Amino acid sequence: MADDLGWSDLHCQGNALLDTPSIDRLASQGMRFTNAYAAAPVCTPTRAAMMTGLAPARLAITNHAPGNPDFVSEKTGLRGAQWTTFLSLDHVTIAERLRGNGYQTGFIGKWHLSHRPGRDDDGPLEPRLRPEHQGFDLNIGGCRLGGPPSYFEPYKIPNISPRRDGDYLPERLADEAIAFLKSNRDRPFFLCWWNYSVHYPIEAPQQLIKKYESRAGIKNPGYAAMIEGMDGAIGRVLDSLDQIGQRDTLLLFTSDNGSLFDNLPLRANKGHLYEGGIRVPWIVRWPGRITPGTTCSTPIISMDIVPTILEAVGIAKHGDASDGESLIPLLTQTGTLKRNSIYFHYPNYAFHKRNRLGSAIRQGKYKLIRWYDDGPSELYDLSRDLAEETNLADQHPELTEKLSKKLDAWLTETAARLPQVVDSGS
Repeated sequence: MADDLGWSDLHCQGNALLDTPSIDRLASQGMRFTNAYAAAPVCTPTRAAMMTGLAPARLAITNHAPGNPDFVSEKTGLRGAQWTTFLSLDHVTIAERLRGNGYQTGFIGKWHLSHRPGRDDDGPLEPRLRPEHQGFDLNIGGCRLGGPPSYFEPYKIPNISPRRDGDYLPERLADEAIAFLKSNRDRPFFLCWWNYSVHYPIEAPQQLIKKYESRAGIKNPGYAAMIEGMDGAIGRVLDSLDQIGQRDTLLLFTSDNGSLFDNLPLRANKGHLYEGGIRVPWIVRWPGRITPGTTCSTPIISMDIVPTILEAVGIAKHGDASDGESLIPLLTQTGTLKRNSIYFHYPNYAFHKRNRLGSAIRQGKYKLIRWYDDGPSELYDLSRDLAEETNLADQHPELTEKLSKKLDAWLTETAARLPQVVDSGS
């Protein structure tokens, strides 16, 4: 998984200005989903959803950690909903399920699910919520950090050991991923390689930055260079799978939310419920099961990963709760999904504090966004208006009401926490 990679930030997603040959190759060998979504427009909720299969609203992990818990908008008088900043050990993760069934489990990269300030008699609380306590045999780099202090060693990430000053973080993490794959070449394994790239700070090798500085049309050479730098590291890991004879591995690539920068042709960016904040790249390769070079337009979401993996490896659910649905019928082109709607709940302020607090539902080609600042709901036909420029709510009042009621029912069923109106005199 990439961090903060936008929907249009890959060559195979239609961006001719960027060079991403490794991920393009992955797409040519597998299935690319064109209507794929992160569970939230920021990282921590999406990561929790991918670990558990539960919606951020149900987990009450609805914002990035540590977020802006005390911020109140002067314009609306709203404070964001209360939320949890870490994934409790009470939740069963996909890693715990797989390890319990004989898999070697590894985590490499950004975790951002252990932000719990404080101490007790045994020391700081945060390390006890890291991946090694959530079902992973190996953890390299997974901690409370939402971004690396530096992409060049010394990284100042507490659980990445020193090696060589100046090493680029994506390459270092690729080396760790390759070592894990080689050590488990003869055993079933599950690896989460969650890149810190392309999250801020914007840092990349100088030769890549210079390359994009000279390319017409590139607005942010550093960011473009980061994307290609990550792509190159991914290519090395893909080659390693081939070399150790594990090319038939089920492999999924996605992002945790939209880009911090422009997401054209989508509206807005990270931290917003418009498409630019939540629509992400999503590619799955599974040799022998997925027809190479295929695409799928069915809307899917982060919570689908857990049930998909469990079905793929033949592990019974045993009544496990899930807000996702297995994608196996889509991947193998043997059927469709049972659901007809996916939901989003972002009742908090992003780090930039520019977003409106809201919830959303997508059903078919339509998407309804409800705002908690008493503004009117917005309805978009995404098949004709990908940029969400024309609000159709007044033209389709019956559909708007129908989707609004479905959203109400989902918010109630998940016990979603809502923003709070703050008394101006308090």
